Amino acid sequence: MGEDVRLRAVVAVAQAMAAAHTPRECWRAAALGACDALGGTFAALSTWQRDLGRLKVLVNAGRRTPDEEEFPDSETYPVHQFSEITEFLHDRWADGGEPNAWVETADDGARAPRAYGRAEPRSWGRVAALRRRGRGSCVVAPIVLHGRAWGELYVARPVGAPAFDRDDADFATVLASVVAAGIAQTERLEEVRKLAFTDPLTGLANRRAVDTRLDEAVDRFLTDGAVVSLVVCDLNGLKHVNDTHGHAVGDRLLERFGSLLSCCGARLPGALAARLGGDEFCLLAVGPQADEVVAAADELCVRAGELEFGEGVACGVASTGDPIGPVRSARRLFRLADAAQYRAKAARSPKPVVAGRDGSVVRLADAPPAGHRDRRRFRDARPGG
Repeated sequence: MGEDVRLRAVVAVAQAMAAAHTPRECWRAAALGACDALGGTFAALSTWQRDLGRLKVLVNAGRRTPDEEEFPDSETYPVHQFSEITEFLHDRWADGGEPNAWVETADDGARAPRAYGRAEPRSWGRVAALRRRGRGSCVVAPIVLHGRAWGELYVARPVGAPAFDRDDADFATVLASVVAAGIAQTERLEEVRKLAFTDPLTGLANRRAVDTRLDEAVDRFLTDGAVVSLVVCDLNGLKHVNDTHGHAVGDRLLERFGSLLSCCGARLPGALAARLGGDEFCLLAVGPQADEVVAAADELCVRAGELEFGEGVACGVASTGDPIGPVRSARRLFRLADAAQYRAKAARSPKPVVAGRDGSVVRLADAPPAGHRDRRRFRDARPGG
């Protein structure tokens, strides 16, 4: 392969990884790009889980065998089956060597694999896998991130195809460094996204995440009628806890309630548990029926009332599965749930108040009576309700 062709291949891998929006897309772009660049038919990207002593496969790309999933949940291999991970990628490299790639082959009738590379590692487990899956050779390139061995890039060719050689191993080393840079960038972006959409105290989603998900949910409701439900909660007694026991205890109360919200939300597949700010929380569910959401909210009220500190929770529910009138925007559903929560707080209700089942909530949301203070979220919400 000419230098120009290889340079274009390197650029293509870098660009494909940079265009990825999620870690999975990044892993797949890396594997497919390396597979094409090296003339392989199959590629995998794996990470070294040091604490568990194993390699975990993140993605299988290209021509897969029936037992290979594209994004396997549990395809792992004990490190002792691949001794080069600890001996070659870590010990020898830490002593001043370089993280170079190597080639292994599985010729019919061969008693031992041939290996190309400065350290010439040999892995019987890898050779057995080559033979079992009808592959004739593979090139394995260590991926180094932040000065530590992170995992490996693996590219294979089938039996009958020309085996990889030393030049391929050298090129795979270059590709692995490009992949490492792409993974590092993806990890940084994921951390930024996490910080942008996560409440730092409770670890729940934040208001920004709710706004984004709720807009998507209402769009789906308008498109295919999926039931969208919103539970808005106001934790009672937080100020009293802060004033009498200190803010550290108040923070623990917020964290504990956040855990309860997460646990109750787990009853609703795919539900988003969030802290909107201060003592206000919410639960967003798409798909479950309104009665299921009300049951989860009811459990939340019961368990919040059992907390050591605080005075329970005021909880309001609004669901497109109930008779709440037309919902054409996220803002209206938020207004309905918030009005239900306001009613629950005013009545000191030990149970959730549900819009469409309490006759006053829809009227309160649509036409707040004189003197009713418009809630902060109403002022903050985008126009369009």
